[in-house]
Amino acid sequence: MTSKERVLTTFRHKEPDMVPRWCGSSPEFWEKAKRFTGIETDEDMSRRFGDDFRRVYAVFCGPEHELQNEATWCSPFGVQRTGIGYGQPTSHPLAHCTTLQEIERYPWPSPAWIDTSTISGQGAPHKDAYAILGGEWSPFWHDAIDLTGHENLYYMMYDTPAVVEALFEHITDYYIEGTRKTFEETGDLIDIFFIGNDLGGQTGPLIGVEWFRKFVLPSLKRLIDLGHQYGKYVMMHCCGSFRQLIPDLIDAGLDGLHALQPDTVGMEPAGLKRDFGKDIVLNGAVDSHNILISGASPEFVYAETAKVLETMKPGGGYICSASHDYILEETPVEHVLAMFDAVEEFGRF
Repeated sequence: MTSKERVLTTFRHKEPDMVPRWCGSSPEFWEKAKRFTGIETDEDMSRRFGDDFRRVYAVFCGPEHELQNEATWCSPFGVQRTGIGYGQPTSHPLAHCTTLQEIERYPWPSPAWIDTSTISGQGAPHKDAYAILGGEWSPFWHDAIDLTGHENLYYMMYDTPAVVEALFEHITDYYIEGTRKTFEETGDLIDIFFIGNDLGGQTGPLIGVEWFRKFVLPSLKRLIDLGHQYGKYVMMHCCGSFRQLIPDLIDAGLDGLHALQPDTVGMEPAGLKRDFGKDIVLNGAVDSHNILISGASPEFVYAETAKVLETMKPGGGYICSASHDYILEETPVEHVLAMFDAVEEFGRF
């Protein structure tokens, strides 16, 4: 099978020739991996890891905001951030919003600022060989937190629920229309609409089931329906413990869950496979911290990955990857190689 055939067979919940492999990485780890292996190109590095996926991106081309208060980046929604990577917000522009009029007056970004003109060129070399991920990342949950403040968002859900519903609707509108542009321009190039919203902490969801259904699920359903309208599978990255939310995600039509963290409450691989493996593709479950970073040796990682595969492989519907999409720089390269080499040995059907 080609990588594309392998992945699409997995999304159909049938057994492919072997378990697909996914390698999401921080730029720092990626450069470290190339130095460690002596591999010069990104494509050759992806092939060494056995990655069955390739990802294409639109480019934000909206107006630049003047950075203030030591900010290093500004989101499309006007939230300035500072720190490592994208950092943390320096302020919350809608923290004191109490009316629908204030939501309507906010300077929301235009989907016209999403440049999709290079996507087809990015994906063309991989179209027939690999499963291609695309569409806007659509982190509407995180954007709402940035705009209002995390704790304050919960108070707003109680005090001004209509304002919160309008907030999520406006944010999601931007991602819906930007992704629609991508799908319209690229036809069948993209196989999987890949979105991301971290809804879990170490011990449970960051929002209760009732409020998840009222405030968050409607936006997720809009994104899922959009992907299906254009013939794409839809997979969501979600960190942490969120087992209580999975039945609603399945009912909403989500096709795949990415970066399952086995060291969080309720996310044990065997239980997820038993209870949800027939209904949704499970992606992840090799512990990034306790196995990949802190593991004693490549041999240990190899053996632990084999255990995960023994649990998750039967019947298909599983993609092997680290429990966090962003493999961090401190992760030993030899450990990541051992994880993916174990799939080559133990992941065949």
